[in-house]
Amino acid sequence: FYTDWAWTSYVIFSISQTLMLVVGATYYLTFTGVPGTATYYCLIMTVYTWVAKGAWFALGYPYDFIVTPVWLPSGMLLDLVYWATKKNKHSLILFGGVLVGMSLPLFNMVNLITVADPLETAFKYPRPTLPPYMTPIEPQVGKFYNSPVALGAGAGAVLSVTMAALGCKLNTWTYRWMAA
Repeated sequence: FYTDWAWTSYVIFSISQTLMLVVGATYYLTFTGVPGTATYYCLIMTVYTWVAKGAWFALGYPYDFIVTPVWLPSGMLLDLVYWATKKNKHSLILFGGVLVGMSLPLFNMVNLITVADPLETAFKYPRPTLPPYMTPIEPQVGKFYNSPVALGAGAGAVLSVTMAALGCKLNTWTYRWMAA
């Protein structure tokens, strides 16, 4: 099952992680106004990932205990944009959002290397034969445009601009709530 849907799940996870990163990082970055805050946020999220993966590993889930810190380079790019554009929020939203959206799926490809080999896993964790109605159907993969990095980066670049705007907007909502 994993082998059949590896690219699909990779794209979904790339997009969801991109959106999580960009909302939180832009929120904290614009809240403090200090370049470097986005990288710090990404470091915290990486440590959370290590803890979560440690729990999966302890439960016997066949996943190698390595986490590539894929969030960090994207957070650094966000900080760099904020610093280079002299703390311009609109540039942060547009340029930072696009850079994070396009970079994280690229770095995330390294994570696929850390997934245990499905054949090795199948021999290590044998399971009974599936009944016919549960047998997975091979997905029909597009003949030409089936690059998961390109798909994740394209979708991430579009969506993360919106999410960066949301991260900035959360600050104004926070201030209004504090002022009330």
